[in-house]
Amino acid sequence: MYPLLAGLRIVDITTIVLGPFATQILADLGAEVIKIETIEGDMNRAVPPQGAPGIGPTFANNNRNKRSLSVDLKHEDGKELLRRIIKTSDALVHNMRQQALDRLGFGWEEVHALNPKLIYCAALGYGSDGPYAGKPAYDDIIQAASGLAGLNRMRDGEPAYHATVTADKVAALCTVYAVLAALLHRERTGGQGQLVEMPMFEAMAGFSLNEHLMGATFADNAKTGYHRALSRNRKPYKTADGWVAVLPYTAVQWSRVLKVVGREDVTAAPWFNDNAERSKKSDELYAILASSLGTRTSKEWLVIFEGEDVPCGPINDTDELLDDPHLAAVGFFDTMFTEPTPVRRTLRQPVLYRGMTREADRFAPQLGADTRTLMTELGYSDADMKRMTAARIVNGPEPAS
Repeated sequence: MYPLLAGLRIVDITTIVLGPFATQILADLGAEVIKIETIEGDMNRAVPPQGAPGIGPTFANNNRNKRSLSVDLKHEDGKELLRRIIKTSDALVHNMRQQALDRLGFGWEEVHALNPKLIYCAALGYGSDGPYAGKPAYDDIIQAASGLAGLNRMRDGEPAYHATVTADKVAALCTVYAVLAALLHRERTGGQGQLVEMPMFEAMAGFSLNEHLMGATFADNAKTGYHRALSRNRKPYKTADGWVAVLPYTAVQWSRVLKVVGREDVTAAPWFNDNAERSKKSDELYAILASSLGTRTSKEWLVIFEGEDVPCGPINDTDELLDDPHLAAVGFFDTMFTEPTPVRRTLRQPVLYRGMTREADRFAPQLGADTRTLMTELGYSDADMKRMTAARIVNGPEPAS
């Protein structure tokens, strides 16, 4: 991790991927992130295969560099413990339904009264001002509602989900910049906290519509959809032994591609050198590529296209990324933990901060691993901890006898 956010304390009341991915980025940047878990723990702990008891791969890849406090927030003593942490923190991030957190007594008004300087970031399914407010939201539901799955229907006739939790991860990145922007504003304007809402639906609607808003940007009755991106022939191209990605964009690049596939005649068309007109012919041009690359192997085509300075690359499966020479050279999977762990590979933050030393990471915590330490820091006695542990108000290492 990098110590850029050292000195900041984040209360992390999140589960599954969206919230934990966001707060892990903050932890990777040096913030102290206290993960608040139920007595049973984050559901993602159980996802197999288990690298250590209670730590599956998805949990490990979204919860490193955090401290774990396992507490029953339905009990008054558990609520008091969280209140003490909130009073000492800079931000709170949650992805619960807001109504549920409000019922527990940790809505914006209550938390703001406890700590007026705290940034309260709610990663919601839908913005609270709209008719969908409070509806449950999961990745597939948001991919469907936001138009992302529908883009496939516009192209192929059937909707399809991305084979990754796109909505969760895009919303997580939005959550990170929302928290950082609010913290920066607080520091510049006298230290007042604020409520920040980061709704998944709106985040993904913007993500889906960015290049697809098209004519609807300027006219009420215009259709959405960027024709080049929706071309059925914009796809990985079949070669003699696999597939390749090729994306000629300029007239020069298309001229070179058409020459090497034997279709130089197309460059004589009156529309070819006009960027706008050529863009309208994208589907036809992609169809030429789709029908032309079966005569050589993927390696042969990549050598040819690289020699012509045409954007191209291999079609990698996720398994192949594990041995990718570039990722190996930049140390993308390198582990650097403070203690021995079962992790063979980790996914470091992609951003490098040149001139700043990267510090060792802490492995994702066992459930309640930091409960006792945190309670001691907050002034609880051994007797308090024994009582609350026996009553299952908290879960963690037993206090010394």
